[in-house]
Amino acid sequence: MEAKTLAKYRKVLLEEKQRILNNTKNALQNEIVISTDDLADETDLASSEVNQNLIFKLRDRERQLLSKIDESLARIDDGTFGTCEDCEENIEPRRMEARPTSTLCIACKEKQEHREKIYA
Repeated sequence: MEAKTLAKYRKVLLEEKQRILNNTKNALQNEIVISTDDLADETDLASSEVNQNLIFKLRDRERQLLSKIDESLARIDDGTFGTCEDCEENIEPRRMEARPTSTLCIACKEKQEHREKIYA
C-alpha cells in the first residue's frame, strides 16, 4: 500500500481512537450512579440496572474497538496493513474504506462467519 494511503488510514484510525477516548471521558463525568435508596420502587431499580448494563456493554464494545484500532496501527507500522491474515491477499480498498480495522478479505471473512454459524 502506498505511503500516502497508509498516512490517510493512520489519520482516520487516530481520529476514531481520540473520539472514543473523548466519549468515554465525557461519559464518566456525566453518567450518574444512582443509589438504590433514591429509587422509589422495584421498577425504578430494574430500569436503573438495565441502563447500567447497557452502559457496560457499550464501554466493552468501545474497549474492543480501541484494541482493534491499536492492532491496525501496529499493522501499518509493520507493513501488513491491508493484507488478509488468512490468504495474504490484499483486502479490497472499498472494504478498508468502510472498516479500516479489517484483517480479513471479504471471502475469508465470509468463510469465518460460516464456520462460526456451524459451530456456534
